[in-house]
Order: sequence, then C-alpha cells, then structure tokens
Amino acid sequence: MKYYKHYSFDLWLTLIKSNPNFKEKRTLFFYENYNFHKKPLNEVGTIFRKVDLMCNAINEKTGKNIDSSEMYLMVISIINDYTISFDDIDLDYIACKMQDLLFEYMPLIYCSETKAVLEYLKATKGNTLSILSNTGFIPGKLLRSVLKHICIDMYFDFQIYSDEVGLSKPNKDIFKLMVNKITENRQILLSEIVHIGDNVRADVIGANSLGIQSILINSNNNSITSIIT
Repeated sequence: MKYYKHYSFDLWLTLIKSNPNFKEKRTLFFYENYNFHKKPLNEVGTIFRKVDLMCNAINEKTGKNIDSSEMYLMVISIINDYTISFDDIDLDYIACKMQDLLFEYMPLIYCSETKAVLEYLKATKGNTLSILSNTGFIPGKLLRSVLKHICIDMYFDFQIYSDEVGLSKPNKDIFKLMVNKITENRQILLSEIVHIGDNVRADVIGANSLGIQSILINSNNNSITSIIT
C-alpha cells in the first residue's frame, strides 16, 4: 500500500448512500403537490431519476454546476408536460420541505468499514483529509450538516462542494481549488495527494488530469479498506 499525505474523498456512493425512504417520501411530496397532470407515482419517481442522471451528465460535461433549485423546477416541468408556469412555485418552501425530509430520513454511511478507515487515516501523523464532491438535489450546505449528524465530519480538514464553487468534477479547476486549500499551510507534492471515489470520469480522470493520484472504490471490486491494506 502506498501512503499519501492528503486523502481527498468523493461523498456519494463513496462514503455515504441515499436513504431509500428519503427518495420515496420526496417522490410522494411532488406527486401530491406538483402533479397537476395526475401522473402515476412511479412515473414521478422515474422523472426524478432521469433529471438526476441528466444534470449529473451535464455537470460532468461542462464542468459547471446546475443548482438543486433548477433541478426541482425541471422535475416539476416534466411532471406537467412542460405546460406549467414557474411564477407560483415557491422554491424556498420546496427547499425547506426537502431539508425536513432529509433530516428525517438521513443518508446512510456507505459500509461498516467506512468510519474505521477514516479514523485510521486521520490518526496517522501528518495526514490531512477532505471532501471534494459534486452535488445534485442536495446542496453542500445540507451535506455538511449530514456529515455532522452521522459523526464523520470531524475527520475532514475541509469540504468542497460543486454548488458552492460553481464547478463540478472532472473539471480540473475544482481539483486546483482543492490543491490550493491543501497548500495554504503546508508544502506538498501532487504525487503525495490521492483522490478516492466511485466514478471513473469524475474522480479518476478528473484527478489524473491534474497529476493527482486516484483510487476507484465501490463501483469495482475494491472497497474503502483497499486504501489501507
């Protein structure tokens, strides 16, 4: 195993995963409140998934970021066959309801070994850790609260989210922001930094484009324990 001085982590499907109950309740909320064309519940759920995949693909292609409010408006528009006016849509109300649902049905730690690996890395003298994550329906502000609630926020020296900086992986510039943050108070070589994630394009190709090492986990045969074994 190669040791690094800084460990950067993706978040979704790397350290945490969605609570299925959250997605079900979110779909039900839009089905009951914004479904003026009376589409079936399962179709509303499918629309959420398609918007999520589409926006993620756009963000990865452009290197920019589509905000959660824009994504919710897309969902409402598609549910209603693009015929609805946005004038009466209260985005603040939607954001509050989604926050309530998120905290009621909190995301789950990805696997039982996650905390132990983070604790091991953090306890190793000289190591620093960070989060570098693209966002979607859930903004970085809420994700910070999630990490605090599930008791893993203390392992990270800083967190960078795409919606807060207007950049998405694999854009080289978001990795540059991470490097700049790391080197504010210490000297470190790019070869001493590793980024860990589940997405080949966003995490592996993105990191490698700047000369940062990468480790792919969870979407292949490697788990988070492969980092320390």
